[in-house]
Parts: sequence; structure tokens; C-alpha cells
Amino acid sequence: MKKVISLILSVIMIASLLSGCGSSTAPETVDYHVAIVQQLDHSSLDEIRLAIIAQLNALAEEKGITIQIDEFNGQNDSSILNQIGTEAVSDGVDMLIPIATTAAQCMITAAEGTDIPIVYAAVSDPESTGLTGHANVTGTSDALNTAFILDMMLAAQPDIQTVGLLYSNSEPNSATPIAQAKEYLDAKGIAYLEKTGTTAGEVISAAAAMVDRVDAVFTPTDNAIMAAEASVAETLNEAGIPHYTGADSFVLSGAFTTCGVNYTELGTKTADMAFDILMGGEIPAFHVMDGGIITVNTETADQLGIDYSVFSTMANTVKEVVTGE
Repeated sequence: MKKVISLILSVIMIASLLSGCGSSTAPETVDYHVAIVQQLDHSSLDEIRLAIIAQLNALAEEKGITIQIDEFNGQNDSSILNQIGTEAVSDGVDMLIPIATTAAQCMITAAEGTDIPIVYAAVSDPESTGLTGHANVTGTSDALNTAFILDMMLAAQPDIQTVGLLYSNSEPNSATPIAQAKEYLDAKGIAYLEKTGTTAGEVISAAAAMVDRVDAVFTPTDNAIMAAEASVAETLNEAGIPHYTGADSFVLSGAFTTCGVNYTELGTKTADMAFDILMGGEIPAFHVMDGGIITVNTETADQLGIDYSVFSTMANTVKEVVTGE
């Protein structure tokens, strides 16, 4: 009898583990079934996911329909993302909504040979990462204006000599803005120091290796760096090195400043596109979100002793935040 009970408990435990990789909001009667696949945990992607869910639910309520939303997290692991995509396609979802570049690439692979619509969110460079040219694929892009952020850097620090480029080689969306940053700095005759990392430990070590060697650090919308940004910001701020970044989530984690998109607006726009397609609309070209919002962490600015008033001449909106706001 004990063996039987033990076997039953083992089966229950295994089933629990298998079901733990995703969550689902499933109404009793379902009109549409959608899978949201988030590449990894961090505040930017969390903000996008929550905005997508809120807008899909609001639009569904307006239309008097129900949408089952399954949520998955790939833990920044392509093999996990591929498995999630395969299982979602097997479950017969009506749409895949991947958040971030690698998640989008994996969902395209999983849905190959089907007509399941894929509406991605927060892909910085859809063209160079293979996300264009597919009849069933569209989404939103948070393409970065690299030159403008570096213009901000020089406006705040006109005597800058060396810039640190902190990014992850595992993030395909970082390749283009880093290349753009190098081209910009070369043209200005400004030296740069590259440091990369994939894991949180590697990223933190890479940031520490820039201390006493650079005057400022630039990071694009890089998920691996963002996941460790609280520690990165602490290291750089204590060393008096401003961190210029690709998204406001970095700034909320302690980085100095950015000029980029609002991720709640991006998530809402993604949901609008997804819902229109579910309702029978055609699949449009991907949409590049408008940026133009400079976000400054005032606590970090005070710690660094930087006067950022010059930013008000560069953008219509300068948003002031503090860490963790």
C-alpha cells in the first residue's frame, strides 16, 4: 500500500512540475486561445506582458468574447523556448505572442508549416534577425536611436574620452546598435572599450572591469544586461560612471538615462494588432514605436553630480524618475 501511495504522489509531483512552466487564464467558454511567450524575467518584458494581457482582456470584454491567455517564460534558454512553442502549436493555439527577439525566432520555428499568426513585441531589429518576409508574422519594434543617445552623452559630458560598450553576445538585438555606436564613436574620434557577458555574474564582472577605464557606458536594449542592471548600476554609480541605456527599465533600476519607448504603450499596441488579426484583420507590416522620451534617474544624477538640464533642449519630454519607482 505504501508503494502505491508513493507512486501516486510521484505522478502528482511530476504533473505539477510539467504544468509549472506556464500559467493560464482560461474562461469556461473560449472563443480564442492565445499563448504569450516571454523570453525571460525582467521588468521591461514584465511590463510589456502585463500591458498585452490587460489590453486583450479589455478588447475582448468590449466585443463580448472570451480569450484564453496562456503565459510562458523561456528563462532565456532557446531549448526551453522551442519546447514551449512546439507544445503551444500542438495545443492548437490561435495565436503566438512572443516577447523579445529570441522568443520570436523560436516561435517562428515552432509554427513553421502552419498559418498560426505570430505577433511579436519588443524586437529591436526585425529585419536583420529574420523576422520579416513571413506571411503570418508581424509585431512591434522598439528600434533604438543609438546616435541620439550618444548625442545625449556628449551633451552631458562634452569632454568624454572613452566610452564603455556593455552588452551580451547572446542578444541578437544588440548587434546593430553596438555597430552603430562604434561607427558614431569612430567618427568622433572617441575611444571605446567593449565588455560582454551572458550570465548575471559575467555581466557584473564586465561592468566592474570598466571602472577607472571609461568615462561613460552605453548599453542598448539588451535583455541579459537588464536582468543584472541593479548590480551594474550600483557598480557604475559608485565609480562615478554614467550609464546611458536603451530603455527606461534600466533607469528605474539605477542607470542614469535613456531615450526610448514606453513599454506599456508598446504592449498595448501589440495587443491592438493581435486582437485585430484575431477578429479577421489582415497581418500588417511590423510597427516601429515612437521614442523621443528622455528618462532620467534623478537620484543617480545627484550621485554622479551631472547637470542634465541640457536634455530639455533635445526632447519635448524629459521624465524624471527614481530607482524602483
